[in-house]
Amino acid sequence: MLENYFPVLIFILVGLAFGCVPILLGRIVGPHRPDAEKLSPYECGFEPFEDARIKFDVRYYLIAILFILFDLEIAFLFPWATILKEIAANEGLRLFGFFEMMVFLGILLIGYIWVWKKGALEWE
Repeated sequence: MLENYFPVLIFILVGLAFGCVPILLGRIVGPHRPDAEKLSPYECGFEPFEDARIKFDVRYYLIAILFILFDLEIAFLFPWATILKEIAANEGLRLFGFFEMMVFLGILLIGYIWVWKKGALEWE
């Protein structure tokens, strides 16, 4: 019974070896000469000037969430675009496919206009 799990064990061991061996080799073979410059925090090329735990404005998170929302909505256009030739070739699906995407884009546009009117995209 347990011999059926032997390939799984081998797979796990090989995966661990692929993950751990390069790290250990880099630690053993690579030079390790830390100094103050290497150990200092790095933030986009200049010295950090504030504590990393400061609170961000809520609008930053709102913009990020809206970006993810609209970005994912646009990602739904790709499957439709890949079968667009098949939709156009089928007489019965031609108008349905077109109006289906227009309804989708209309809902997306209404959401965008609503967010714009609420002032979520304004940055002072």
